[in-house]
Amino acid sequence: MTANGMDSLREELVLGMGNPLLDIIAFGDQQFLDKYGMKPNDAILAEDKHLPMYDEMIKKFKVEYVAGGACQNTLRLAQWILGKPRVCVFMGCIGKDSFGSILEQKANESGVITRYMYHDIQPTGTCAVVVTDHNRSLCANLAAANCFKIAHIKKEENWSFVKNASYYYLTSFFLTVSPDSMLEVARHACAFDKTVFLNLSAPFLVQFFKEPMMQVLPYVDILFGNEHEAETFSKEHCFGTNDLREVALKIAALEKVNKNRNRMVVITQGPDNVIVAIDGKITEYEVPVLQSNRIVDTNGAGDAFTGGFMAMFIQKKSIDVCVKCGIYAASQVIQQSGCTYPETVDLKELLSF
Repeated sequence: MTANGMDSLREELVLGMGNPLLDIIAFGDQQFLDKYGMKPNDAILAEDKHLPMYDEMIKKFKVEYVAGGACQNTLRLAQWILGKPRVCVFMGCIGKDSFGSILEQKANESGVITRYMYHDIQPTGTCAVVVTDHNRSLCANLAAANCFKIAHIKKEENWSFVKNASYYYLTSFFLTVSPDSMLEVARHACAFDKTVFLNLSAPFLVQFFKEPMMQVLPYVDILFGNEHEAETFSKEHCFGTNDLREVALKIAALEKVNKNRNRMVVITQGPDNVIVAIDGKITEYEVPVLQSNRIVDTNGAGDAFTGGFMAMFIQKKSIDVCVKCGIYAASQVIQQSGCTYPETVDLKELLSF
């Protein structure tokens, strides 16, 4: 499926910017959750009371380390599908500590080129992932990830990666950290007719970071979001509808700086149809049913979908193939613990989607 597209693949083709986090995954128990005031299937930002839990997890449980953060997850999944290392480059901020070393090692092992900014004081961002039964509780301590500065991308040795890329993947989580960096890259992409992907990432970002989001959106060629994010976008922008097809078309029709191509909007709905809006038309793609006993963890499904989609898009495959590859990637990840994937891509299964 990718043989012809492989000829067009090159190193440093895709650049992503986001919040790098080291996922620390452990099978815990309710007592541990209770100790830190966490709930099953919860996702929270760490407060002072949560900070000791990371070291305690390492001492108390057998832990697995995974290079995390939404943007880095998507790039890792794209690299897995592509099967060719160093196509994707990632920028974000980490600390000068052991967790940072592990994070960098894990990201590089997945084939991603890392161009981290290193913070002298703040520790590397971490996300505790406590698995109990089929539940997964997340507690993220952004730490150094919050400290990325635009000066990092303007360094000659880093700006060369920006110039060399043809595709840019941004998550809205990064709007809370360095929206000026996002705009700098987006403007470069527009000036040279390159492609910008943006993920809405979470409803609270659509709601509370509307202004910086709407500064970036005019430069966006392909927008990803799930049904909750799309519904929140509609409410915040007074679209007057919760029909996701109408919402997708309205977002696609918003102001766009690069007039050479229309904006595409891709909305996922978990097990329900994927909605794609482009050129004033809607196409829906059915998601094959996966038996519930095969589902381990749905948390990384969105990141996996975008990674699979992007892996095909940068090879200039049809939108049908891009969506189906996104669905395949998501289906593989939700059968694993954390945003991880099998050792190899099952091309036969991929082609069946």
